[in-house]
Amino acid sequence: MPLDPGRVRPRAASRWWGAVTVMSVGFALLAAGIATPWEPLLDVDTTVATEAYERVIGHSGTITMLRVVAAAASPEVFRLLLLGAAVFLIRRRALRLCLWVVVTIVVEAALAVGLKRVFDRSRPLWDDPITTVGGFSFPSGHAAGGGMFAVTAVLLAVTTMQRSRLRSAVCALAVAAGVAAGLDRVLLGVHYVSDVVAGWLLGAAVVSAAWVLVVRPAIWTPPTLTERPGPQPSRFAVIANPLRVADMPAFRHSVVAAAGRWGWEPPLWLETEADDNGIGMAEQALLADVQMVLVVGGDGTVRVVCSELARTGVAVGVVPLGTGNLLARNLGLPLNPADAVEVALSGQDRAVDVVEVTGDDLTETCFTVMAGLGLDAAIMAGAPDQLKARMGWPAYVVSALRQLRHPATWVEVSVDGSPPVRRKVRTVVIGNVGSLQARIPLLPDALIDDGRLDVVVIAPQHTVGWLRLALRVLRRTRRTDERLDRMTGRRVSIQADKPLLRQLDGDPVGEGRELNAEVLAGTLLVRVPR
Repeated sequence: MPLDPGRVRPRAASRWWGAVTVMSVGFALLAAGIATPWEPLLDVDTTVATEAYERVIGHSGTITMLRVVAAAASPEVFRLLLLGAAVFLIRRRALRLCLWVVVTIVVEAALAVGLKRVFDRSRPLWDDPITTVGGFSFPSGHAAGGGMFAVTAVLLAVTTMQRSRLRSAVCALAVAAGVAAGLDRVLLGVHYVSDVVAGWLLGAAVVSAAWVLVVRPAIWTPPTLTERPGPQPSRFAVIANPLRVADMPAFRHSVVAAAGRWGWEPPLWLETEADDNGIGMAEQALLADVQMVLVVGGDGTVRVVCSELARTGVAVGVVPLGTGNLLARNLGLPLNPADAVEVALSGQDRAVDVVEVTGDDLTETCFTVMAGLGLDAAIMAGAPDQLKARMGWPAYVVSALRQLRHPATWVEVSVDGSPPVRRKVRTVVIGNVGSLQARIPLLPDALIDDGRLDVVVIAPQHTVGWLRLALRVLRRTRRTDERLDRMTGRRVSIQADKPLLRQLDGDPVGEGRELNAEVLAGTLLVRVPR
């Protein structure tokens, strides 16, 4: 089946950036060796070029074949093929994938031409050249185009093709074409091997970087109307927070139109009220026997509706219109409302965990993302609605800077009934997912469907300590100590010596000394990209 971004782990993006870094470093090393110049590299280039030339020169049939390959595997041909794929993606309404392909083509072409002029490296010189080519040598434009084409085609095949044999064949042909485009240049005697390797690295790095920046994590590729697997959809309900939707009539019209395109009946339309943020609406939807509920609003509305629908078997589609939108971000759901509606109506159900939470003066409820006690909750409470509306999630950064002197408090943390660990902390966070906004890996091992909770206890001593902890988090350091401790289990209990602010999925829920959480594994169905 095609790639299901809803199942992409939170660590996936960092792996892509790691691959981009490796390829970029490899290119940089080759470039430095050419610019220096570094004699061992030049010796390898000369040896390989001479060996290839001597094996080809005088063999007219081989030379003809190599020239055909050079024409068929030129950068221009690769770019035209990918532009054709972009047109196809537009017709499939996969606009983000189309944008990624176009950006890749433009950036690769600009870098391949520009870098040749920067390095100004002459091509191999032969008394009797096999073929004559003008311009500079480093990096190889054919190899860069081949690397770009191979990686792009493989990602498109994995993302959009359902038939495994066809997908495997396309991937194999794409890789073979990319490899042939580079080796052909060495055998024709117009490039050194370092030129070709640098070209492959350049093309692949451009594709990978563009993939992370443009496509992930909100990739979706809806199937065509004739490819709907399984039973046909029926009726669904919409629970919308009117304060979050700028133009409710226009949005409602777009949802009804999308429902018609995907074969759903017109939805049951429900809107939250000042004294009911979704509980009553979820109950109405269940009584109406709908197959899916599309929740439209911020993190609070999403949390309430998900809490009511857990353990019911009714799926939830999410149109994230909040400040953090952490559930959507960690599940790889689109943040664009129109795309999110399409995913909910055309996607598939994924079973995820929810977390039941209790505490003093706290009504029994659930959360899907994170709960916090102490500084974490103070940051949420300290970000006013006006600032969030103007800045988005960076408003939490502003609030955090204001809260750096938040006092430490003694707490006891117990996991799965074990003897409590006593710490003097600034904050304790219980996570059902791992990443904050900007993909900050606060809980790098947390997964939304692993049936476990991850806890982080944060206790810096001073401002410099905050900087050190921030670096440890960003580096995904596994080392724990009294300043940054992590635990995992199915049940978590936190007891504080004095009342502290608490939050659930970004919503302040008042002060208290107690916060208890238990994971309910796989009890919520969320619509994710197919």
